[in-house]
Amino acid sequence: MRGSIILILGGARSGKSAYAQRLAEAHGQPVLFVATATAGDEEMAERIARHRAQRPPHWRTLEAPRSVGCALREAIGEARVVVVDCVGLLVSNLMMEMEKESASVDQIEARVLHELETIIDVCAQQGATLIWVSNEVGMGMVPLYRTGRFFRDVLGRANQWLAARADQVVLMVAGIPVTIKGNDQLGGKMASRDPSAFLA
Repeated sequence: MRGSIILILGGARSGKSAYAQRLAEAHGQPVLFVATATAGDEEMAERIARHRAQRPPHWRTLEAPRSVGCALREAIGEARVVVVDCVGLLVSNLMMEMEKESASVDQIEARVLHELETIIDVCAQQGATLIWVSNEVGMGMVPLYRTGRFFRDVLGRANQWLAARADQVVLMVAGIPVTIKGNDQLGGKMASRDPSAFLA
């Protein structure tokens, strides 16, 4: 029997990663944190180190910028909660890899959805709860550049695909989680009274 699938969406600095962490902790079971970021420069390396330090020391971390499903299959072990943070970076990593091959937006999208489906399958076989963190990119201006438009389109459709399969979808707004599908697993208590708990 598969665990729950939870999708947490939000803009930059909306508190989505911190909320995902609180949600994972609330399960009280072994957690595997899947980090998709890559340290392309010194500032990004510092961000990654800061996020790593904020996670509970007993959590295991899998750093997998791409081919996450295959890496997860090898690393999942006894984990009963898997946090993937984040889908936006995973899409960006796959796009950069495939654009070298002059891939079309449809080919990139097919690769992304295959990757997401593989991750879901691995967690389902384990019976693990899967918590996705992703960027909401559909509320701003149309990007000026082709790559930006590709990214927005692919990630937007990936978010829709994940939301359709999720048991719960949460939209983070200024540190406040708004449940838009399913039941609020934290009861809404921290959401309405202490948004600072999700600052990250």
